[in-house]
Amino acid sequence: MAGLAQDMQSAQPEELPEADARQQAVTVVICAYTLVRWDKTRLAVASVLSQRPAPAQLLVVIDHNPELAALARRELAGVTVLENFAARGLSGARSTGLLAATQPITVFLDDDAEARQGWLESLIEPYREPAVIATGGGVVPRWWSAARPSWLPREFDWVVGCSYVGLPKSTGVVRNPIGANMSVRTQPALDAGGFDGAVGRVGTRPRGCEETELAIRLTASIPGSKVIYVPAAAVDHYVPRERTRLRYFLRRCWHEGQSKAAVVRLVGASSGLKSERRHAAVVIPASLLGDLRSLLAGDPAGAKRMAASVSGLSASAAGYIAARLSR
Repeated sequence: MAGLAQDMQSAQPEELPEADARQQAVTVVICAYTLVRWDKTRLAVASVLSQRPAPAQLLVVIDHNPELAALARRELAGVTVLENFAARGLSGARSTGLLAATQPITVFLDDDAEARQGWLESLIEPYREPAVIATGGGVVPRWWSAARPSWLPREFDWVVGCSYVGLPKSTGVVRNPIGANMSVRTQPALDAGGFDGAVGRVGTRPRGCEETELAIRLTASIPGSKVIYVPAAAVDHYVPRERTRLRYFLRRCWHEGQSKAAVVRLVGASSGLKSERRHAAVVIPASLLGDLRSLLAGDPAGAKRMAASVSGLSASAAGYIAARLSR
């Protein structure tokens, strides 16, 4: 996909055309890889089809699972089912969807997330400004049980693929969106090469950052372009029991460090670690101070959150250093 445009440095994103009153000029892509999530995938599809106005195109991309692809073709109405023709993994599946998109904006929703009413309209609203190259929406955790784990700091909700403390509280510019709920201008993303298979989740291996790397590459390719975070464009993201355990938390942090090392190799440390430096230097220390106050006020979970913050930061740093040294 790289090299489709010869003069991206001088290109400017086109303005979003006026959509039909009954339809958004948008392609929505949902990537799925396992039968285990089939019920969640159906809910994700239904939440997209219920948007008003509806998207012009809805694609479900199956990542190298013929049985799941056959099931999706049988049971999903109003949807185009494709199979990932690229390398196995989320980056390949998303690039497959991007190539098949027919609309000027391509939106990505996780297969275990449900869009709230008004989500799609809010997510693409910023594209009325030509400089906007990508957007991301709020991702709200839907815990497998009714209660949030008391030990999990909200600053680490990225571990479960959700919005976290440290993101803007209102609509504003960010470096990159959260992959569970994001959109890009289709042609510029294709011209920039799509999602890089060197980063991103493959199966159950908890890697990530494919959306981070693409967002950095996109904004670098078009001077003056920007990514907008829209908290009100919200989806509910299911968090299964196994992702609320400390073992998964530490494993995910380690792999995030490994993923960040891959991003740095591709785009450099200045862009690749800009947000992470602020999070480690400002957001997490503020979290520790808040949890210390909670502990002193009689909340025993404050100590657990402090321990989790330190452990998570250490695991992420260790994963990053190990990946850098291995090169």
